[in-house]
Amino acid sequence: MTIYLIIGIAITTVVCFLLSPRVQTADGFFRGFSDTGAAPSLWTLVLSQVTTWIFARSLMTAAILGFYYGIAGALAYAAYYVSFLTGGKIIDHLRFKHDKGNIQSFMQEQFGTIGNHCYNLVIALRLLSEVFSNLLVIGLIFGISGSQEHFLAMAGIAAITFAYSMFGGLRASLRTDVFQAILVISALAMLFTLMVFHPGFSWNAAFSSSPEISSPGWVLLAVAFLQVWSYPLHDPVMMDRGFLADREVTRKSFNYAAVISIISILIFALLGVFAGVVKMEGEAMIATLTRLFGEPCMIIFNLALIISAISTLDSTFSSASKLVAVDMGIVKPTAANGRWVMLAFLIGGGLFLLLDSKDLYSAVAISGTASMFLAPVIFFNIWGNQKVATWALLVAFAAAITGGVLYMLESSAYINIMEPLFGYSHKYSKLLIICISILMIGCLAFFIGRKRNNAYQDIHSGN
Repeated sequence: MTIYLIIGIAITTVVCFLLSPRVQTADGFFRGFSDTGAAPSLWTLVLSQVTTWIFARSLMTAAILGFYYGIAGALAYAAYYVSFLTGGKIIDHLRFKHDKGNIQSFMQEQFGTIGNHCYNLVIALRLLSEVFSNLLVIGLIFGISGSQEHFLAMAGIAAITFAYSMFGGLRASLRTDVFQAILVISALAMLFTLMVFHPGFSWNAAFSSSPEISSPGWVLLAVAFLQVWSYPLHDPVMMDRGFLADREVTRKSFNYAAVISIISILIFALLGVFAGVVKMEGEAMIATLTRLFGEPCMIIFNLALIISAISTLDSTFSSASKLVAVDMGIVKPTAANGRWVMLAFLIGGGLFLLLDSKDLYSAVAISGTASMFLAPVIFFNIWGNQKVATWALLVAFAAAITGGVLYMLESSAYINIMEPLFGYSHKYSKLLIICISILMIGCLAFFIGRKRNNAYQDIHSGN
């Protein structure tokens, strides 16, 4: 099977290099504009949003949740893609109500430098997590953790993606995203067709695979509906694509991407549900799928993971360069400096791979929880047009970071302080308690910290 995967990667790589232009202008490298200054088209944005959010870790996680928790796990992970709808509303208010060209300028206006730093810290960690988590999935496809094949696969994909990304920045990412999205969606369509026509597949069995209301999958669904408010704001890949086109194109791109992404992730999750329903005792998910569909199907399965990882990595590199050079202004926003930033994030993400894989997956989960300090920012500042004291943001930030670290330590079994306190042993039940606590603390702090001067609201209410 490995030789077919290598051939698939080689073909994908050649096409990506052919599609990647050599960009020298800042607008082309950081904003994805063409040589004539034209913004990306609607379907370029839609397919780019889809393929950068259906990344390798998401596909694998969706299938695993379906395998272990049935339809509840599948729905729980799909629910995170409602983030496109909340993200679209956030972008619309930032651009056309608050007249902002990026999120950093809004955070600076609302909370000063310290608020800006809090935001940049969380999204920098998010970008680093995208590098190491997607490379980790690639490594596990080709070999067990620690093997030579494992590291060679990660190094090879990292080098390939960095090479064509540095040519064209965001413009290259957008162009290759369209090609990669078509491949991934085609692969998902083939897998879905094979699944529904398999003699052992039953819609009734799939829909009844999570009969217990206390199933961890249903608990995770509740967590998802708490996190989708803030989740998009801490994802620079999604947010960056919201500042490129006009209002109508941007609105449509987020709405269409939501529908396509939810359907796509559900298809992959249903593969896990099917495997979980018909698995033999002690049989792992990949072994079950291989038994059900054979090697050719698993080649498609793994190619979908690899292509989605490549797509996410190139978008991560372009967003990282924009973050450092444009949004934070640490270096001059030139294409050359953008390429150096890409290299720095590749190295930074690669260093995390030296840690234990169990700790890496736990660390990835921190970002969604840590991002919840942004929920009251959205409710009170972006949508509510209210001014709030900076101390309230710091309280929400401290609560979210503490909650994220607590969840990582609990889920990795380094500590166990929540079960004696609340009586719940599963990590998703603990996560739900943590998320509710973060939202309550953050929203209460913002409510108390509201400034009584309504001048800000008066100014913005007419926009």
